[in-house]
Amino acid sequence: MKITYQGHASLKINTDDGKTVYVDPYVGEGYDEPADFILVSHEHFDHTAVDKPAKKENTTILRAHDFFKDGQYLKKDLGGLEITAVEAYNENHPRGSGVGFVLEADGKKVYIAGDTAQTETMGKLDGIDLAFLPVDGIFTMNTAEATRCAELIGAKKVVPYHTSPGNLFDEEVAERFNTPNKLILKPGQSVEV
Repeated sequence: MKITYQGHASLKINTDDGKTVYVDPYVGEGYDEPADFILVSHEHFDHTAVDKPAKKENTTILRAHDFFKDGQYLKKDLGGLEITAVEAYNENHPRGSGVGFVLEADGKKVYIAGDTAQTETMGKLDGIDLAFLPVDGIFTMNTAEATRCAELIGAKKVVPYHTSPGNLFDEEVAERFNTPNKLILKPGQSVEV
């Protein structure tokens, strides 16, 4: 699985079997590859530019409300790509209004936290290969709290994202995220999982 950081909280994921998934499209370049799926963690404007990615005739857009029903977080099998929703909330994002995602494909697990503070779920995640944690400290947790969350999650690598509200990337904020398994991706950079 290849993950490209588009900027802000926007990601592009390419699975080994040829699926293209965009998560929280908003900023950056590289939306020209037609999407199989577009995932939206919550309905704030800086996560919902679903018109930005190119689409196939059968592109499926899945929003937070598709993963949260009757107080339960749901799991969806998208044909070789499993997506499990997990809680994501803080003082700016009420419980149930948004989700984080655990994506499983190609024998790997990726956790995309969404706009959140520390949650009970973080200590229960298991076998995470790569995690994306928000760190801006304004609408999400700050770098110190994200560092504590990284310890709870125990992922092999952790990428700080959502570094500056509505902006592409703030390298200074990303550098303040202090965990030994930190991986800083700049917009347009990719990582193989």
